[in-house]
Amino acid sequence: MMKNRLLISIGLALFSTVAWTIEPANLQLIDEVHRRAQQVVPYALDQALQTFTKTVHGGVQHVVAKSADNTKQIKLIQQHLANIADEFRKGDFSVTERVHGPDMPGLAQLKTAKTDDIRFEYKPLENGAQIHYSTEYPQFVQALHAWFDAQQRDHGNDVIPGHSSDHSAISE
Repeated sequence: MMKNRLLISIGLALFSTVAWTIEPANLQLIDEVHRRAQQVVPYALDQALQTFTKTVHGGVQHVVAKSADNTKQIKLIQQHLANIADEFRKGDFSVTERVHGPDMPGLAQLKTAKTDDIRFEYKPLENGAQIHYSTEYPQFVQALHAWFDAQQRDHGNDVIPGHSSDHSAISE
């Protein structure tokens, strides 16, 4: 019994040490991604909230201004997401690559999609905008999900007040 407690204590100590050394590396990555993202996006990242919600056929990205009366940021968010959706439709993922690097999960697969394989539907919102990513091809759903997971890992996934993150219905 004493031997088990000793092994458990050692195991917890090792795990804590490993977890502590991993966390600063993740914080460094998040800071680096944030710095690169701010160089690419026209709106102020600290004045916006962003979510990436996976769905059955892909996912939905929301970007909204923290302040509903910040019309300047709202317009910049809308312009940026409209441009991103247009670039993605053309197979141009260079903005994502500049922010996250060429090895971002899902990115290589997304770049192989033909024009109509994935839909990138832009929609302006009162306080920002969204892009609905959808496809009927399982390999691209998997790529979108990996890409969304990487987005969440690198940017976090903000909570948007009054926003439902339930987009998993078949009808999407």
